Amino acid sequence: MLRTSARVTTEPLVVDDLLRTVADRTVGGLGMFVGLVRDHDPAGPGATVQWLEYSAHPTAEVTLAALVDEVAGTYDVLTAAAEHRVGRLAVGDIAVTVAVGAAHRAPALAACQVLIDRIKTEVPIWKRQAFDGGVTTWVGL
Repeated sequence: MLRTSARVTTEPLVVDDLLRTVADRTVGGLGMFVGLVRDHDPAGPGATVQWLEYSAHPTAEVTLAALVDEVAGTYDVLTAAAEHRVGRLAVGDIAVTVAVGAAHRAPALAACQVLIDRIKTEVPIWKRQAFDGGVTTWVGL
């Protein structure tokens, strides 16, 4: 039976918690992605990123859950989970995690790739980046 989980939260994301969510005795392979706040943006003004702030539409968690269910239902997987943090994050903080469990690695890795790619384009979460010198930019509006 397919088991899924999705969460948008202001709390720090903990990779071990997500792993426990998708691991069980039927899972032989996990695909996982952990997105971190980096200190630069190649599309930015060339300055160092100081912090990020993620904002979410009130429907973001419902949209994320539907997306996790849809992608998991398309692949031969047993479990899938995704979490996205909102609020102000520092460089090095975990911003998003995705994990998919399957009997074998191939479907877990494929579903994980599709899931993170679709989260970035379909879930209504927007990012404001602050750079050296007080410059801020929005991404995903």
